[in-house]
Amino acid sequence: MQTKECTTLDEARSEIDKVDEEIVKLIAKRNDYIKQIAHFKTTIDEVKAEDRISDVISRVREQAISLNLSPNLINDLYIRMIDSMVESEIAEFNNAKSF
Repeated sequence: MQTKECTTLDEARSEIDKVDEEIVKLIAKRNDYIKQIAHFKTTIDEVKAEDRISDVISRVREQAISLNLSPNLINDLYIRMIDSMVESEIAEFNNAKSF
């Protein structure tokens, strides 16, 4: 991973804004896949997929460590994101099963 060397505060902030835009796009893309996954599941327990959540958290924590980033920060962000996406997936699951 390469980070641009900035020479001014404004330039650094501009780069952060670009990164934030990409992060939001990637979260939206992830959420779109979550909605698709809901159609492959047959029960709410499958939607909740606690084993999968544990695997994801473990994987992203390891990735954070390898990138010299706080694994606790990534853990907290992912827990919050996954909790919200599971709610979205449950709603999608219920909608799909009502047809």
